[in-house]
Amino acid sequence: MQKKYIVRLTAEERTELEAMVKKGKVAAYKIKHANILLAADVNGPAWPDRQIAEAFSCHLDTVENVRRRLVWEGLTAAVERKKQDRPSRLPKLDGRAEARLIALARSTPPEGQDRWTLKLLGERLVALEVVDSISDQTVRRALKKKDIRPHLQKRYVIPPEADAEFVACMEDVLDVYERPYDPNCPVVNMDEQPVQLVQEVRQPLETEPGHPRRYDHEYERAGTASIFLFTEALAGWRQVSVRPQRTAVDWAQELAAVLEGRYAQAEKVILICDQLNTHVIASLYKAFPPEKARRLAQRLEIHYTPKHGSWLNIAECELSVLTRQCLRNRTPSVAALVRKVTPWARDRNARQRGVDWQFRTKDARIKLKRLYPEVQLS
Repeated sequence: MQKKYIVRLTAEERTELEAMVKKGKVAAYKIKHANILLAADVNGPAWPDRQIAEAFSCHLDTVENVRRRLVWEGLTAAVERKKQDRPSRLPKLDGRAEARLIALARSTPPEGQDRWTLKLLGERLVALEVVDSISDQTVRRALKKKDIRPHLQKRYVIPPEADAEFVACMEDVLDVYERPYDPNCPVVNMDEQPVQLVQEVRQPLETEPGHPRRYDHEYERAGTASIFLFTEALAGWRQVSVRPQRTAVDWAQELAAVLEGRYAQAEKVILICDQLNTHVIASLYKAFPPEKARRLAQRLEIHYTPKHGSWLNIAECELSVLTRQCLRNRTPSVAALVRKVTPWARDRNARQRGVDWQFRTKDARIKLKRLYPEVQLS
């Protein structure tokens, strides 16, 4: 049967199509249409439509449509996809409606609700007659475009604005981090973390094919404990210990164990810690005779991280890793807690896990400029 739409390519058209196929830098459908035209060309090889469809994994109708567009609309139209004659839909939210949605998402949620949900936002837009109706997904897409997620919350330590005390402590700690390694004056970070001790009421079901580890929602409180962590980042060393409480005496005893143990030969230990009321020289006098307390104090140089600036304490980073890696499950006792944290510290020390601290004072003065008070020049 004679074909109604005959493909007869000029030398220039064939060269253009062959270059398109060879380079492969256009959409895949354009390369497929180019191959169809080259194969259907009566000047060679003039394949039948069924052979073309099988060779290029397409439908017979596709081959016919490409032929027809070449005859009626030219080479460019034949290579492109067929344009659909469908009326374009207007967006559900125009600029004004989208601005109202963003303002709502940033406002206080209605009484009786902790947060805005997609459904609540959609209902409020309808109630305000901004739109006649709107789906949750349309609301979600509009918020995603502006990177606004009113349904999420994140705990965050928010530093004060223009606070001289904050920046003074911050720059002091950052200067200490820039000191070269000195075994006679090691830089040691310390931090504490309370832990809730929780006993299982029913034995958890361990992981098996098709099921994750499952534990019962009911539990029994078994008191609290405290983790004390000391770390020397430049040496890749840390020490973790557990106590039932964290009083001034507990802190002093842990500090003394470090000073008289690992750092017994060090002339001075540079200690970085937060401004907890027990982290003071006076705690040594509560735990030891004055002679020993004075002797320990003379070997200490304490630098405090700023309030609301715990991220500056490398020991805080180590505690975060410890929590994620071995404290996610319930822990029933102090002994059980010790059995968890001791191997963790031993393994990290064996691997010489260190910290590559990159944040410097010059970076702080640029990135945290808002924290620096304005100087009134006379």
